[in-house]
Amino acid sequence: MQRGIAWLLLLCMLLFAVPAMAQESFTMAGYDDSSVGHVWEDNLFFQRMEEKTGVHFTFDQSTEYSEWQQKKESMFASGELPEVLFKAELSTEEILRYYEAGQLLDLRPYIESCMPNLSALLAEHPDWEAAITLPDGSIPALPTLNPLQNNNAMWINQTWLDTLGLDMPTDAESLAEVLRAFKTQDPNRNGKQDEVPLSYMGMWDLRFLGHAFGLVSNDYGVYLDDQGQVQTTLNTDENRAFLTWLHELWEEELLDHDGFTTMDTLRQITDSDAVMTYGVFFGPTPLNLVPASALDEYVLLPPLEYQGQQIYRDLLGDVVPGSFALTSACQDPETMLRWVDYLYSVEGSRLAQSGLEGVEYTINADGTWYWIADIETVASSVLADATIADGANTPGYYPVELQLSYDSSDTQRMVSAMQELKTYTVLPYPMVYLSAEDQARVNEIQLELGSYSETAMIRFVTGDIPLDDSSWSAYTSQLENLHLQEMLTIWQKAVD
Repeated sequence: MQRGIAWLLLLCMLLFAVPAMAQESFTMAGYDDSSVGHVWEDNLFFQRMEEKTGVHFTFDQSTEYSEWQQKKESMFASGELPEVLFKAELSTEEILRYYEAGQLLDLRPYIESCMPNLSALLAEHPDWEAAITLPDGSIPALPTLNPLQNNNAMWINQTWLDTLGLDMPTDAESLAEVLRAFKTQDPNRNGKQDEVPLSYMGMWDLRFLGHAFGLVSNDYGVYLDDQGQVQTTLNTDENRAFLTWLHELWEEELLDHDGFTTMDTLRQITDSDAVMTYGVFFGPTPLNLVPASALDEYVLLPPLEYQGQQIYRDLLGDVVPGSFALTSACQDPETMLRWVDYLYSVEGSRLAQSGLEGVEYTINADGTWYWIADIETVASSVLADATIADGANTPGYYPVELQLSYDSSDTQRMVSAMQELKTYTVLPYPMVYLSAEDQARVNEIQLELGSYSETAMIRFVTGDIPLDDSSWSAYTSQLENLHLQEMLTIWQKAVD
């Protein structure tokens, strides 16, 4: 999981009371990256849960993603399975494949009786239930539920707008005018033309800007229209107009000319005393690119209008599937599901994200909270030792109201901005479960189709290929040659 908004918004809780259970031990395997510092055997989250529930675990934790992927394949191939998969990072393809092999349990029969918290959430949000349900009605894996998932938002330097007396841009044309002013009018007032009007990382970032031309699709360039038909943005007139506009920005040096070749670490400004040089950029929060001292300079750039509408891509949706599962080795699914159901409550979310009141954090009279330790100690040890929520996706629920309760004006402003963005977002294509055969074919097609379309669009933007009738016709013809229609047919079948 990206840490942009996650570590900033880690939340608080009041310790809960649940019915005591008899001591029972389970084997648990899963993934938590070494960078977050969680050691499950020593982590206070598991110890506190054991004190309340009587459930003990023997852990098999992977700390590298590639290691976990290999271990998953090995476990399921050999049949030597742990009982519980936690922070499992199961893809939809893996969920379907392992369930059809009889190696994951169907949890649906237990949810109503053993999981009142999750059951209530699914009843309130039928789309969440649909997202975790296989075509045969089974639910072999439980999700992370977060109505404010990280998104690739656009952030604009409000200080520069104020300095230059500019209004917030509202469409592609007014954005271009703002970028021109950022480039030529020295908005950071250092006497140098060092401003980067629009910074980005590759065509992936820039495609989020396509909403200004009505283009909102997933990473395959696919979306579902209002009639339930699968469509693509790759070969449309709107995409051609968008790429033509980007080329104009490129020619005026309003787009960062290093944007297709640089790395994020090379763009980051880490010096809190540095002069800001970025006008507009993409990321979950401004912290992805600028230091905390510059947070108050940047605000969310609301989605730009196109034909009277403001729409933006919802990157992840509310549901991340495959965070938790029980294998065929589990002999007591009821106990284990009661244990994990706590994480789908407000109190459980607090425990996972912030530890214990009075130990790791304090609650103010107004309901906001703050860390007891200084922020450096929190970042270096408290998050690693007393919480479990950051790192890989944790099963559970992340209520918006808790994300707003951290006692920091910057944090509250960022969360409020993400709430605002959410009002404009659409999930281009629903979560579906492809058969192993269809998934393999999609992967095969996308390997060539995705690479070709992205490279071609980059070359159109930079002018390496002039975008005219002839080159556009050649581009769209090659998309067909690379099985675009077959790809759309597969996605349509999955929806149907």
